Amino acid sequence: MSAKLSTSELISQYTVILSKFLPEQSVEIIAKWVIHYNFDLKITQSRATKLGDYRSPFKGSRHQISVNHNLNRFAFLITLVHEIAHLSAFEKYSFAIKPHGEEWKQEYKQLMMPFLRSNILPDDVQLALENYLINPAASSCADENLLRTLRKYDKKNESLVHLEDLPFKTIFKIKPERYFEKGEKQRKRYKCTELSSGRIYLFSPVAEVTPVQKTLPLL
Repeated sequence: MSAKLSTSELISQYTVILSKFLPEQSVEIIAKWVIHYNFDLKITQSRATKLGDYRSPFKGSRHQISVNHNLNRFAFLITLVHEIAHLSAFEKYSFAIKPHGEEWKQEYKQLMMPFLRSNILPDDVQLALENYLINPAASSCADENLLRTLRKYDKKNESLVHLEDLPFKTIFKIKPERYFEKGEKQRKRYKCTELSSGRIYLFSPVAEVTPVQKTLPLL
């Protein structure tokens, strides 16, 4: 049986892994938080409906946090801290609070402070994040300005476009091979019809989608 690793050895191991996904200056802080908050971090495949996820302990399991692997370093950091704030709020209040209520908002703002007070984030990302943190929503995706700013640092994929740039009634797809028709804008989001089910879904104007020709066999 192998000997239990020391805290410094664990930090070193986590640092190697996290350095692939986070801004360099943030890696050590996050590595220490993984140990302090005692959670399992899972790097997942891309998910169309969420960037990250938090699950509270169940039947002796540890806290679990997952983050999409394809986020750029700044988006990964912001998403991960978002989920750690859920963990921190849960430890303080358990199930007695709303998932994205005032308690979570205060935890998120406090946890983001070390990264805002340094030169970890580019100026445009920092400004967009500071504006978002005035009243953070359930997801950073909900803030179009922050999402647009973070997208500047993504690796370019020529097949993806913003939904708002497509003409009305354009057919588009999202992973995994789900096809929709773009509808009218309702307040801040577009009503889009899923071709296979006929159900209506609301999409952000800056949702990244792949347009397809109407002549393709879709079903």
